[in-house]
Formats: sequence, C-alpha cells, structure tokens
Amino acid sequence: MELYVDSANLKDIKHAASLGFISGVTTNPTLLAREDPSLDIRALILDIHRTVGGHVSVEVVSTDTSGMLREANEILEWFPEATIKIPFIPEGLSAVRELANNGIPTNVTLMFTPLQALIAANAGATYVSLFIGRLDDITTDGVKAIEETCEIWDVHGLEALIIAASIRHPMHLLAVAKAGAHIATTPYNVLMQAMKHPLTDAGLAAFLRDHQKMVSAKT
Repeated sequence: MELYVDSANLKDIKHAASLGFISGVTTNPTLLAREDPSLDIRALILDIHRTVGGHVSVEVVSTDTSGMLREANEILEWFPEATIKIPFIPEGLSAVRELANNGIPTNVTLMFTPLQALIAANAGATYVSLFIGRLDDITTDGVKAIEETCEIWDVHGLEALIIAASIRHPMHLLAVAKAGAHIATTPYNVLMQAMKHPLTDAGLAAFLRDHQKMVSAKT
C-alpha cells in the first residue's frame, strides 16, 4: 500500500518527503484554505509536486460538468502532471468519463460506499477515494467500506486504484492496509504518529548509552 500525504502545508510535505516513504500528495479546497490566504495556490501546488513528484491531486470546485471540464483544462495548462480531483456527483461522473476518454487521470472524491466506488470505476476513474474517518464520525464503520470495496475489486479485477482517505489515526492505516487498499492518503501528524513506538525510543537510548560506556572505557 502506497502512502500519500493529505496536506497543503509545504513544510510538512517537505519533511515527510525527506523521509523517503511518500509516493504522492492529495489536496482539496479545505486543506488549501488552512494555509496563508495570500499564497499563490498554483505556485504552492507546483512546489508540492517538485518536492514529492509522483501523484498530486488537484480538485475542481465547479458543480456542473462543463465547469469541471473547463477547470480541468485550466489546471492541466499550468500543471500537466496533475490528477484531476472530481466530486462524486452525477455531473462529476460525466466529467470523469470525458476526461478518461482523453487519457486524463482522475481521482473521484467524497465517496462513502462500495457502490459509489464501483460506479466511479465504471465511469473511468483512475482513483476512487473513500472517506473512512467521516463514516466513523457518524457511527458507521469506515474500514468496513474499504474491506467491501476491496472484495468487489478482487472479484471483478477492476483497475481503478482504491484510496483510503479521511484517515484519523494509525489504527486506520493498519486496518486499510490489511483490507487491501492500494493507497492511504494520510495527514502529516498521523504519519508521524505511525512511526513512533516507545520501545524503539528506549532501545535506541540503551544502544547509545552502551556505546558511550565503551568509548569512555577506552579514554
């Protein structure tokens, strides 16, 4: 399972990228709005891509098909490598089909059920993003949605890549990896939490103490 950073914070993205295990970045209007409103959004997204390479999703904000297609073309003019992020609404599915027919990768977002993912895949989506944390927020099993989606993919051999999104904590990461998600797009702080273990810290501290004892004994 690949790991993406779900963020628009360049400092966090650069740090995560420097650790060597990040394959892409996803953004959305909410994440971008958290950053300095005076920032040049286009420059920021291009900086993110230069930092990480690989996948970068950029979301449209129109709610009609023609508007989405116009936005997609505008994005691709200044960022040809972009994956166009489209909301799961009927007009979005029409846009996904048109973009797919022209070989443009799409990430269909704001999905919460395996059937939505199946429909998006049939519309030609390159990636299907299921939001598991938001399901948990309303006392629905978000991981179950990923498990059922992966089961459908295994039965039918669908090509769209399953992204587990709205990750809340490291246990979400473990669960979606076990379920078979192709990608988890994860907040920076959750990635940092997933790296930590007290026994790792204690073990390293012991190794360093013992090394220092050997050094001291020779002086």
